[in-house]
Amino acid sequence: MADGSEEREPVYATHALVETLCALAADAEPRALSVALATSAPSALDASDGTGTPLAEVPVDAAVFSDFYFPDAGRALDAVFGVDLATPSGQTKGRFLAHPMGDPDPALGDDLAARLLVAVPPWDVADVRAYDRRGRRRLVLVAAETPEEEM
Repeated sequence: MADGSEEREPVYATHALVETLCALAADAEPRALSVALATSAPSALDASDGTGTPLAEVPVDAAVFSDFYFPDAGRALDAVFGVDLATPSGQTKGRFLAHPMGDPDPALGDDLAARLLVAVPPWDVADVRAYDRRGRRRLVLVAAETPEEEM
């Protein structure tokens, strides 16, 4: 671009995931919430009839946030060992942060990751912002969901 700004790649997340995370944030209020997020390749997702960009329009090499690790899982182990043993190392590519005081920007005390999704009250999907280490990015909600796993 002529003004020196560069077009940055968007952050992709399934609409279903962001909806679920907003519900978790509402349940946690007035506490802040930090949730580890995992990505999937678009080919590993199922298209849904939901709201968002059609799965077919997502680049095949894009990483789509599609899953999360329950924030309370392994809390007893964390308290004893001081290490998050519930989340597999290297499996998370980002974090969801709920800021109940309404500031949509990442804070110094946040558990920073390469990519952040930050939500504020009233916990609507439309109010979730995406960030990387260079600043704010465009969040693209994808009409997709993870396939149901058989036990």
